[in-house]
Amino acid sequence: MTKIGNTLFPRASFIGFDHLFDELQHATVHAHDHYPPHNIVKVSNEEYLIEVAVAGFSKDEVTVEQKERSVIITGAHESKGREVIHRGISTKKFKRTFRLSEYVQVDGASLKDGILAITLKLEIPEEKRPRSIKIN
Repeated sequence: MTKIGNTLFPRASFIGFDHLFDELQHATVHAHDHYPPHNIVKVSNEEYLIEVAVAGFSKDEVTVEQKERSVIITGAHESKGREVIHRGISTKKFKRTFRLSEYVQVDGASLKDGILAITLKLEIPEEKRPRSIKIN
């Protein structure tokens, strides 16, 4: 396979698949993002939960944004002027992006006990849902 541009896939052979190549490229670039640690929980077939460990960050220091098909979580800790002798809890700045499927929407977010919980819901439009066809 020949490397074309910034991708390992020969895009000239595939038409209309740009979004798939973009997803693969995003996954490759962010494959080693491990901070902050997180869980992805499947609550049901229509609901998911992203849990992000943000110990040491207050609610005002963390933002959650849905942009197109991504959830972007950023954190910037504000120093409180204390002298820390040993830092075992990281409070470095971060930006973490999670890609979402086509009909997944952010339903809410909460911060409790150092865990940021983001609720996601699969909301398939009525015209895309299965429907019964009357047989004449």
